[in-house]
Amino acid sequence: MAKTFVVTGASRGIGLAIAEYLISKSHNVVILARSKEPLEKLRAENPKQVRALAGDLNESAVAKKAVDSAIEAFGQLDGLVVNHGAMFGVNRVADCDIDEWRKMFDINYFSAVAFTQAALPALRKTKGSIVYTSTGASTGAYQAWGAYSASKAAVNCLAKQIACEEPDVAAFSIRPGVVDTEMQRSLRETHAAKMADKDNVKFRVAYQNKTLLQPEQPGHVMAKLILDPDRSLNGQYLRYASGTAV
Repeated sequence: MAKTFVVTGASRGIGLAIAEYLISKSHNVVILARSKEPLEKLRAENPKQVRALAGDLNESAVAKKAVDSAIEAFGQLDGLVVNHGAMFGVNRVADCDIDEWRKMFDINYFSAVAFTQAALPALRKTKGSIVYTSTGASTGAYQAWGAYSASKAAVNCLAKQIACEEPDVAAFSIRPGVVDTEMQRSLRETHAAKMADKDNVKFRVAYQNKTLLQPEQPGHVMAKLILDPDRSLNGQYLRYASGTAV
């Protein structure tokens, strides 16, 4: 039986890989991102399985609209993948702009709360699940990444909170690893001056040596997790490792 999922940040990278995997398994998806064209392309290729919403995912009304779209089009909601996020204002704490930290939390954390809150009534009915895209930086530290790291650490806590409060809904945060995405490009080309030399070397070498993961690698694992959640891992922060989540 086909299931229905909302996937945010689905215009490229990991989010697109997740959506395409779910579609390939004959499931339905409501896909969201700021950019309309990639969403419409996927919808046009799969008109019976896909609904597309372009807009500012930081607006709580968009979260409700996504859930309503899933239920109106497909009758239910079985899972939510919160994959969207942003990284800007890269700077040391001593030099940071606090307003930029607030914006980072709005995008990376509070919008995740909004999507979660909008989805919970439907997910309770289907005993569904939520997967949040996190980062290794959420449990460690990189110079000048404070806002990004802290906002993603809060997302890890959100998964724990849902596991604590919602007996019928499973929630996980997952570190996908170092993936060949737009964020990696921005680290090399935009944020390098603010970062520690050792971190710049790490990411440059991974790119030059072609050891960055492709989005499909963690994306397919995350799709499998939302399709068939291991409830013994409920609330945990997981990491992608060799084709599985641990």
